[in-house]
Amino acid sequence: MFLGAVLGIFVHSNYDISSAKTFSGYIKMLATIFIRLVQMIISPLVFTTLVVGIAKFGDIKAVGRIGGKAMAWFFTASFISLLIGMFWVNILKPGNGLNLANLDATSVTDLAEKTHGFSAQNFIEHIIPKSIIEAMAYNEILQIVIFSIFFGLAAAAIGDYAKPVISALDKTSHIILKMVNYVMYFAPIGVFGAIAGVFAIRDLNDLLLTYAKFFGSFLVGISTLWAFLLLIGFVFLGHRMKALLKHILSPLVIAFGTTSSEAVFPKLTEELERFGIKDKIVSFMLPLGYSFNLDGSMMYMTFASIFIAQAYGIPLDMPTQLTMLFVLMLTSKGIAGVPRASLVVVAATCGMFNIPIEGIALILPIDHFCDMFRSATNVLGNALATSVVAKWEKEI
Repeated sequence: MFLGAVLGIFVHSNYDISSAKTFSGYIKMLATIFIRLVQMIISPLVFTTLVVGIAKFGDIKAVGRIGGKAMAWFFTASFISLLIGMFWVNILKPGNGLNLANLDATSVTDLAEKTHGFSAQNFIEHIIPKSIIEAMAYNEILQIVIFSIFFGLAAAAIGDYAKPVISALDKTSHIILKMVNYVMYFAPIGVFGAIAGVFAIRDLNDLLLTYAKFFGSFLVGISTLWAFLLLIGFVFLGHRMKALLKHILSPLVIAFGTTSSEAVFPKLTEELERFGIKDKIVSFMLPLGYSFNLDGSMMYMTFASIFIAQAYGIPLDMPTQLTMLFVLMLTSKGIAGVPRASLVVVAATCGMFNIPIEGIALILPIDHFCDMFRSATNVLGNALATSVVAKWEKEI
């Protein structure tokens, strides 16, 4: 990360903007290669581990019980994360008094297209796969989870007849986890490329000065969320919370550097099992968590949506803000796996509440740096959720 920042700043300072953009495009390929290597193994890893995990539970009641605990945790954590974002953006008011005269809205076009037709129908269609092959091709984790649950329950119901298939999938999952070790050797190079590419085209001093109030307020919010998550962790896990943090330090740093919580999914799976959580719990909880429990992203969504309203001078009373909170709670579950998903959800929410979608252009320049903190927070939240549910189930 440090070397990437140094190289990026050097390029930005010594070359014209056209050359710097060309350099950024090429150096970012290192990060793209790393993330694609990880994406290559996510679908088979989720499918094999989840099916084996459910088959090991052996009955629908166990799956339902653990699933119920998981969803209760996810929605509670999401609600609190959204509340923290709403609280701090109302207290600190980072959007008040902004000059919107020079706002460049051209970069928002693709986000506006992605939010077109965003509805309950799309939400349902996104959850239920029409083809498991298509779901795997596009790394639609939530759809893979749905198929895997049905497959695992059917295998458990058949009993001994399905054991050879479950055994083969179990062995396959271990081969894929071995592949994870090979892929992770490339992680530092991927982080180097990601950081160098951003710093090459961004003037950090101007950026942070311009967005000091927004970024500072965001850091206050995300720090509050970290404090809350760590406190909850120590309440439920006690002294073992320190051991958990030690195990997930590497995934946290990689997620922070690459701005992708998805990039550490396989590594996080491995580290949580090393921490002592039974593989059937990890394989069940993590895929669900990556679709339903992105705490950092949730906090950012209310923060960014209300920030844009403040910037345009649009008053939002408390009932409206609470309605927005519940809308975000639901809509955010429907687009897991979409690139820059947080921005897409914010854009969709702004459209629903008559806040100009063009306001997204306000936060695009600083979004990469916010995404670093969001991604790391998502990893912490999912590791904590998996650990707590494992403790409730006495599987740790």
